[in-house]
Amino acid sequence: MERKEQRIEDTWDLSGLVKDGKEWEKAMKKLSAMFRKASSFKGHLGDDSDSLYKALEYYKTVSMEAERVGNWAFLMYETDGTDSENMRRLGTYEAAAADFSARFSYFTPELMAIDEKNIRTWMKESRFREYRIWMKKLLREKAHVLSEKEEHLMSLFSPVSGQSQKAFMDLNNSDLDFGEIDGEKLTHSSYATFIRRKDENLRERAYNQYYKAYDEHKHTIADLYAASVQEDIFTSKARGYKSSIEAALFQDKIPVSVYTSLIDTVHEAFPVLHEYYRVKAKILGKEKLHHWDCYVPMVDGIKSHHTYDEAVALINEAVKPLGDEYRSVLISGLTKDRWVDRYENKGKRSGAFSAGGYTGEPYILTNFEEDVLDSVFTLIHEGGHSMHTWYSVHNNPYMNYNYSIFEAETASTFNENLLSDYLMKHAANKDEEAYIIGKNLDDEVATLFRQTMFAEYELNIHRIAEKNQPITLDVLRKEYRKLLESYFGDAMIFEDVSDLEGLRVPHFYNAFYCYKYATGLSASIALSERVLSGGEKEREEYISFLKSGGSKYPIESLKKAGVDMSTPAPVKAATEHFGELLTRFREIRGL
Repeated sequence: MERKEQRIEDTWDLSGLVKDGKEWEKAMKKLSAMFRKASSFKGHLGDDSDSLYKALEYYKTVSMEAERVGNWAFLMYETDGTDSENMRRLGTYEAAAADFSARFSYFTPELMAIDEKNIRTWMKESRFREYRIWMKKLLREKAHVLSEKEEHLMSLFSPVSGQSQKAFMDLNNSDLDFGEIDGEKLTHSSYATFIRRKDENLRERAYNQYYKAYDEHKHTIADLYAASVQEDIFTSKARGYKSSIEAALFQDKIPVSVYTSLIDTVHEAFPVLHEYYRVKAKILGKEKLHHWDCYVPMVDGIKSHHTYDEAVALINEAVKPLGDEYRSVLISGLTKDRWVDRYENKGKRSGAFSAGGYTGEPYILTNFEEDVLDSVFTLIHEGGHSMHTWYSVHNNPYMNYNYSIFEAETASTFNENLLSDYLMKHAANKDEEAYIIGKNLDDEVATLFRQTMFAEYELNIHRIAEKNQPITLDVLRKEYRKLLESYFGDAMIFEDVSDLEGLRVPHFYNAFYCYKYATGLSASIALSERVLSGGEKEREEYISFLKSGGSKYPIESLKKAGVDMSTPAPVKAATEHFGELLTRFREIRGL
């Protein structure tokens, strides 16, 4: 449908940020004036504690306002990227923010030049209380902060930074035309439905037609991704990191060993993963699977139709273990408070996300499909992100509220585990139990194994580029095909276009992001089992983790919640959990 055809109650209410376009223009004008004051503190940060405090107060105030104004423009654009006003407003904000970045580029180098003893002394003053954690984290990055002139040059580069991602998203969400299948428009969202249908001919046609669009643009997309990789390498080298992966993990204080250990531990679990695909082939009555067979539910014939309201009712029951406050806030957000933009329309971004800020609500974008159970899991997943934001905002000052993505993926998949547990406990018979277990198996493959495959692909491509080898379409396809063959094993038949899958993953443009899904799921499996089998203590420790926001580094905050992600143990336990589910599934189905 067109955006204007959406029912108002099915869209999110962004009035907590900005009421409308007219108010946004006024706010943007005011923000631009605030941006222009950026240079007024230059040369005086280290004069005394008063000077530093005034500069920090300005930085906090302008950052909060920029987040509010920028979020509204971004969220409007995400609901309809074809609307020229949405495009103009987002472009206006981004240009102003880039100019501010250039004007304020002196701030961090000058701050780092202050005698550290003075900073630590000033931070003891009570008025600096909300800046202490932020400052401690910033001082840790001192070795990678450049000179004022160099930081200015980096800020001038910011309007160019991310353009390959923007171009890909515009192409992927707005320009690619997948045509129709049996009179129904083929989109990213409907493809997820077609590829799960029982009719193999339909799956095959949808698969080939979907990838035909990528095949027609493969050279362009390959160039866009190669440019994104080169940008990652440029930034890491400019800031003195040994590699692009080290640069990506440094801010969260995640050792590279956590990333590589994830890959190694998942490789050790290849036998059970390959057995999963062999079981799926048996279910479909095949010796080997085609790529379009992978997403067919392992149990057929079980009702999986849920309206949006039915999905919310199910979520209401599933999150009971997290207490009344968590449940009431979430359900209100999903319904009367209108956190959610529910359904697909022309120009709307595919997939789903939660985009909360310190101002407004923790908004959720989905493309809800009533006939796809994944849509219910997606809604509770994004609800987990949004509740993480809600608790963080309500328990931290602005400077410390923003938690890492590493932690975020734990909060979201934790909720998925609660939903799975509820559905299995309330299964009417063994067929329903098998259906939910099969759904869990499929989801764990998607989140633990597949995201690790994506993570390995990103690492391989960046390492190739860091050896000054060209990243061509052929290189991208060759590397992706090797991983397809190793992860899927000998139970799979791949098509000529199968390796084009590596060209359609949006997260690749946010380098070294995908691994966080796998580590997040591993942590959430451990924590959800702990909460479900525990009592009030375990629940409150988990809620305390949500409340901690960005006040701690992620491994530290998760350790206090009850799981140590610095070791391979949680990932190994997650792969063993997968094996146990597969064994139980085979027992029920007699396979």
